[in-house]
Amino acid sequence: MPDTFYTASPHWAWYIVWYFFVGGIAGGCFFIASLLKLFGRPEDTPVIRTGYYVAFAGALLSGLLLTLDLTRPERFWHMLIQSNTGRLMFKAWAPMSVGAWGLAFFGLFAGLAAASEFAEQKNLSLAALRRLARGIPAMVIAGAGTVLGFFLAGYTGVLLAVTNRPVWADSNLLGLLFLVSGASTAAGTLILLGLWRGSADRSSLEWLSRFDRGALALELLVLLAFVASLGSVAKVFLGWWGALLVLGVLGAGIILPLFLEARQGHRTGTLVRAAALVLAGGLLLRIVVIFSSNQIHVAGSGVSP
Repeated sequence: MPDTFYTASPHWAWYIVWYFFVGGIAGGCFFIASLLKLFGRPEDTPVIRTGYYVAFAGALLSGLLLTLDLTRPERFWHMLIQSNTGRLMFKAWAPMSVGAWGLAFFGLFAGLAAASEFAEQKNLSLAALRRLARGIPAMVIAGAGTVLGFFLAGYTGVLLAVTNRPVWADSNLLGLLFLVSGASTAAGTLILLGLWRGSADRSSLEWLSRFDRGALALELLVLLAFVASLGSVAKVFLGWWGALLVLGVLGAGIILPLFLEARQGHRTGTLVRAAALVLAGGLLLRIVVIFSSNQIHVAGSGVSP
């Protein structure tokens, strides 16, 4: 724990919570879609397309949420372009600048992937665009977009960790925690959409369920390590935030979905309940992490809720 906290709480509210949540799902969906694109079967095509569509929509929504959170939303473009010279605005030493460009490039690759899959699905007479869904171009888009998707899903945790705020700055595991949470919530999203649309092959849904179980098991380990790494600052979780973390995130969002799928298999009702719980747990995780730090007030070199 840092000896002295010298920054006030940014008092982030719901726009940022939803950005963290949506960004994690978008990055995770692109990774899953790319994994199936490169190594899956023809039966996985509906899930691949849904994954790319969700990734692109999530990138757009993430940008909108960040813009709305600004004090002057109409000046959002200043994050990318210098207002006085018209040149690109990039500060490698500034996490927010790196994050803005990371989101922009992820949106670009997610847009290319979604557009090419849409053209292929609808058999549009756009040969150049449809070629992006096949062969080497598809592999390049999948690889580059996956790297950027990992960045988007984990960057939000890293952004918190580089601040000088209790909870956020007291562990190096926030980026990894948000990354694996993004993978699990993305799998849950694709399961629910696949069942709702009725387009996903049953074997694809079962694969997504197995992927989700693996992601949840890893998330469980990282979450426990994260809390342990906080040291004395973990006392913030002795109250309501701790109850929400244990019962909502750990219990309902991780352990219960694992139990349901282990006991009841891949029945439709089980998949729906487990996926819904995973999504709720992923959202609660971000609520707890953000608001538990916001409510800590600094007194000297200690922390007090």
